[in-house]
Order: sequence, then structure tokens, then C-alpha cells
Amino acid sequence: MKRTVEIDFVSDVVCPWCALGSAALNQAIANVADEINVQLTYKPFELNPEMPAEGEHALEHMVRKYGRTAEQVAARNQLMIERGREIGVEFNLEKRTHFFNTHDAHRLLYWAASKGLQTELHQALIEAYFVNGQNPSSHATLTTLAQNAGLNAKDALQILERGQYTHEVRQVESFYRERGISAVPAMILNQQHVVAGSQSVEFYEQAIRQSARITSPT
Repeated sequence: MKRTVEIDFVSDVVCPWCALGSAALNQAIANVADEINVQLTYKPFELNPEMPAEGEHALEHMVRKYGRTAEQVAARNQLMIERGREIGVEFNLEKRTHFFNTHDAHRLLYWAASKGLQTELHQALIEAYFVNGQNPSSHATLTTLAQNAGLNAKDALQILERGQYTHEVRQVESFYRERGISAVPAMILNQQHVVAGSQSVEFYEQAIRQSARITSPT
């Protein structure tokens, strides 16, 4: 009988290491699918909760927030591109010109989880930002992505315009901050074991198998 492992993946949709980590994790989940049932939920973490609606130029943001030079930012971008290619992810960071506020994206992801389509929406958001350079704070963009993920576009727009799930998202974010999560990605297995940072497919697969060994069969 299959064993079940619950995974909470705390991340932000404009975090490149989160994008790499989620891609590797999904490959690991696929690798163990015949023997382990993985229940994956994406949990919200906002890298830039005070970011204005128009966003901030990516290079200027990295220089201001982290004190990096333009050369260091370029080297870091190249590292991410190479890491992505190793696991089949093609970043187009030339199109990612700005960093944006992601609160509304997290509100839709929270809703999508209740519809069983959170993974689909998360993947759509990652591709929209890191491949196509789209704005994940735009309601028009978010509504289209929700529809493409199989969600009702009218419902998505109403949620965005009415501010639904703001309280719920803030509560979840506070929950993880209070438990020491201050950087992402962070993966929590069975609400116990924490894996920090973006890891390889093999590392995630090993972590899932290890957690499965101490759970009861379903």
C-alpha cells in the first residue's frame, strides 16, 4: 500500500530559487509516484510585501535591497539560467525586467487550492513571470492565468477585486514567520521536517522517501 507524505512548499512566485526548487520537487514527486502519495500545497511568502503596484526595476531592486553590483546580478542570473537548464527549466530573465508585489497572486493560489488546481495555477504563474516577463500583480494577467489553469475567470476576477482571502493569506504567512521561516523556498514534510533552500531532484526524492518510511500506509 502507498504511504502518504504531506508537503508544504513555502515560496513566492517571483523568487527564482523557489521556481527552481518547485520544478525539482515536482520531478521528484513524479519519480516516487508509483510508491508514495505526495500531497503538495504551496504556502505564501511575500518577498516584497511593500512593493508598489508598478513594481521596481529588477536591477535597481537587487542593487538597493541586497547591495549587489550590476556584475554580481548578471552572474547570479546566469547561474540561475544554468541551474534551470539542468532540470529542464528555461528562464528568460531578459524579459523579467521588474519585481512586483505578489499578494494578489497568493490570494488566487489560496483559492485554487480549494478547487484542486493550485499546482496548475502555480506553474502558470512561474512560467508567466520567468519565461514571458508578465506582471503577476496585474488583475488582467492573473485572471487569464487562472482561466488557463482551469479556474473560473469570472470568479477569479471577483476574488481579486473584492480582496477575498487577504486575511487567510496573512494568517498563513504569520504562521510560518513565527516558526522561523525567514527565507524561501522552505519545504515542510509532514508538518515536521524542514528542508531549506532550493535543492536537487535527488535531494527532494530522498527527503520524500525518508519521510514516507516513518508514516503509516494509507
